[in-house]
Amino acid sequence: MEPRTLLELLGVALSACAWIFTLAATLRSAWLTLSTELLPSESYELGLWETCVVQDVQGALLCQRHDSPLALPRDIKLARVLVCAALCAGVLVLALAIPGSHGVNVRVGGRAKRALKMSAGALSVFGGLLVLVPVSYVAHAAALRFFDESVPDVAPRWEFGDALFCGWTAGVLHLLAGAVLLASCASQGLQTGPRTEYV
Repeated sequence: MEPRTLLELLGVALSACAWIFTLAATLRSAWLTLSTELLPSESYELGLWETCVVQDVQGALLCQRHDSPLALPRDIKLARVLVCAALCAGVLVLALAIPGSHGVNVRVGGRAKRALKMSAGALSVFGGLLVLVPVSYVAHAAALRFFDESVPDVAPRWEFGDALFCGWTAGVLHLLAGAVLLASCASQGLQTGPRTEYV
């Protein structure tokens, strides 16, 4: 198998994994978690769409959707928009990268396939930034509130949840997928003439 084909397959696989991790980060309720010493059997989770109470004794998860987007913190509102945009970008990356791959039988010229892969690679890098920015911003805001000296030590504080780590993983995978797809374009090189290839 040619190195170009291996790079294309790796780029598509990384893009698919990045989209799955982005979806997991979007749907999970544990962007931020909070537990108190007064109620050690309960903890709270703050997500993009709902707030949940986790009861360790009964193993129950009680969730309530956010009533109004206007009442949400600014970082959560920003994360909603950017992460949903990253999901759309991930779908477009796959829609461009798969037909642009060398092993897919599409009646287009070599230049068109290369253009599809280059667009997919650039869009994947952009999608990675769309995920990393809100995740890092929410984590930064949580860290500032956690170490705020004006808040009493006994007051409960939000900490990082699992969804943030899913988001960071998704962002890195998007960046890697974009780099691999662009590298496959560099290895392919430009083909001259309007020749149509069947591959």
